[in-house]
Amino acid sequence: MKLSEELVSRGQVKDKTFADISWLDTPRTFYLGADCSSDSLTIGNLATYMLARRLRKHGWKAVLLVGGATSLIGDPGGKESERELQSREQVQKNVAGIKAQVQQLFSDMDFTLVDNYDWFSDVKYLEFLRDVGKHYSMTELLQRDFIASRIGEGGSGISYAEFSYSLIQGYDFWHLYKKHGVELQIGGSDQWGNMLSGVPLIRKKESKEVHALSAPLVINKATGKKFGKSEDGAVWLDPNKTSIYQFYQFWLNVDDEGVEDYLKIYTNLTVDEIDSVVQEFQADKSSRKAQKTLAYEVTKIVHGKSETDSVVKATQVLFGGSDYETLEESDISKLKAELPTVNISSSSSLVDGIVELGLAGSKSEARRFFEQGSIYVNGVAATLEFEVKNADLLANKYLIIRRGKNNNAILIVNN
Repeated sequence: MKLSEELVSRGQVKDKTFADISWLDTPRTFYLGADCSSDSLTIGNLATYMLARRLRKHGWKAVLLVGGATSLIGDPGGKESERELQSREQVQKNVAGIKAQVQQLFSDMDFTLVDNYDWFSDVKYLEFLRDVGKHYSMTELLQRDFIASRIGEGGSGISYAEFSYSLIQGYDFWHLYKKHGVELQIGGSDQWGNMLSGVPLIRKKESKEVHALSAPLVINKATGKKFGKSEDGAVWLDPNKTSIYQFYQFWLNVDDEGVEDYLKIYTNLTVDEIDSVVQEFQADKSSRKAQKTLAYEVTKIVHGKSETDSVVKATQVLFGGSDYETLEESDISKLKAELPTVNISSSSSLVDGIVELGLAGSKSEARRFFEQGSIYVNGVAATLEFEVKNADLLANKYLIIRRGKNNNAILIVNN
């Protein structure tokens, strides 16, 4: 399948500056930039990086940019008000975090990683105005949606710094064209106004036609809202912000309506492989085959196979009936970050432990749960007479306690 056909079939083409989609089928060099207003990408960003992977797979050379310079200004795209400026030290920290994630996402591919601070730190203001600013019409800039919405009636206004952001991004494209031969910029459709800045600049400065391509924002079909947020907010690629367990669970619980689209956008599976998964899912939706495949494939891309296999094992033990004794220390560590955890001594009463874990409000209530058969230790119904034995301990020190169907917690038993 040609690149153009694949991108269309995966729903990853929205705006483009070239008339014929087949222009994409001749490999050249592209670039994708990342805003570094945070030290982590989100799954919203991930969609565009998956687009970048597809270009790379089809022979395109990749230049992946982190915005060490542009993040000092703040991207106004998609924002209703002025961003709060971050210090150079904070932006450097953010850049380091984004670089590490980009390297993980492209660990199996060759690419060039650049930071626009490396060239912008030497750009002089008067030279920038003459070499770049002279080639932009104020009329055109003011008509761009993200600027017009800020300065129109009811808008919050926009500073000259953020207004100038498009020119800076245009300069980036021009610099990368001269240094790396970049002929295409890609990004999300919310970046389209900024992405258009480099195309006319290079045409005027270099008499060369270059292009831009945007992918549509991913929409949750069940809600009609932008995809990529959980009840706790954004879903991050950084496991310190969104744990691997939470990350996996997010994908495992996506809606039936959109799961086929998510498989096409967010996984490395071929279109034929996705069709096969979807057919099996449609035949028996209760199996959640599509969600399980999606969760595994995306988590593997972001966090690696070993971490993914570990969180899958832990999930299957808690919710799929797998044997608790298969859990190792690394698997339980994933659960410790998510479940209530309490230390007890081996001589302690299990009733006391259940109260400390918050699975019961009092000792009398805990005893009643035992009598009702609602308390499980490592998946097995327990009685009031249960005594902790070394043979019961998972990884030599843990007991996983469950009350009812879904209330899980961990006891760490100290001998």
